[in-house]
Amino acid sequence: MDRTILFLACILAGFALIRVPLTGTLAALDPIAAVIGVISILVFSIVLIFYGVRSLINK
Repeated sequence: MDRTILFLACILAGFALIRVPLTGTLAALDPIAAVIGVISILVFSIVLIFYGVRSLINK
């Protein structure tokens, strides 16, 4: 159960990276932050789906 909450928090952090407005000297990092956010959302969503399917198969 603790892992599930951690994975959901990582997905939310990915959404935050996509939505955060970077200004000033960090404005150049905006596309990189968006790509990292998308990758983290995809990876942790796939992990959650994998654990869900594995849990269904074990029952």
